[in-house]
Amino acid sequence: TLRVASKPSSEGDATILEGIPFLQKGHIMFYALGWLVVAMLLALWSLTTWILHAVAVWAVSQAGVLSGMAGGAVSVSLPAWLEPWIPAAVTQALTAWMTQLGPLLESLLQSVPALAGGLTVLAWVVWAFGTVLLLLVGAGLHALVAWGRKKAAAASLAASSSTGRNREAGVTT
Repeated sequence: TLRVASKPSSEGDATILEGIPFLQKGHIMFYALGWLVVAMLLALWSLTTWILHAVAVWAVSQAGVLSGMAGGAVSVSLPAWLEPWIPAAVTQALTAWMTQLGPLLESLLQSVPALAGGLTVLAWVVWAFGTVLLLLVGAGLHALVAWGRKKAAAASLAASSSTGRNREAGVTT
């Protein structure tokens, strides 16, 4: 059963729906804010995982280029979307660093040929683990709001029952 009741407040009469507990006094807003924060963190987590995966796949593809090259003739090319954001000095330092790691990367690529495919699986596993953790955080926030509602309802009930007893006894405050 659903009934509409009017309760006085400092701003006038506020109509609330009794019988639907989650609609009372704006508690639904706390639930919505909690899940909105979790959704935003999930979007940020997904974007971060995707970017790190793209960079890792790019690094493995560049390592494949390095594995067949001789000592000092290395040319690292950045992805087109990343070039405007990286200074030339950083690109040169990256080239020098990858030249030094060339022999190590060559042996790694020869010993683990399925590394690029494994990166995708690893990215999905890491993303799923992070997503589960974020959903657990959301559930924790949800439980915290429910606990706060229950505590506020108990305090409100105690206050209204003591006010009723005071009226019956004729006590004014």
